[in-house]
Amino acid sequence: MQIEQQLIAALQPLQAQHLQVINESAGHGGYFPGKESHFKVVLVSDKFAGLRLVQRHQMIYAAAADLVAPAKIHALAIHAYTPEEWQGQAPDSPQCAHAPKSTG
Repeated sequence: MQIEQQLIAALQPLQAQHLQVINESAGHGGYFPGKESHFKVVLVSDKFAGLRLVQRHQMIYAAAADLVAPAKIHALAIHAYTPEEWQGQAPDSPQCAHAPKSTG
């Protein structure tokens, strides 16, 4: 199973009303086709109600603990919302300073 699918499965206990797992590895240094190292998670759940942002991130990191390791996920951008906070779109990720340079 690919890391992306493993991450989706690991986040299921958070009972997301909306879940996006986006592989952003291609925008980072050392990328090669099929690499899975950098991900963005957008998760909307009632389980975040009353929690500070850091507590929400801790819940996601705890759920994905087995995957956040040097040989697996190197970086995980997290956007965690309650249904009341969710506006339908998460912010774009910043450009990586070590992103592959386009030739052209």
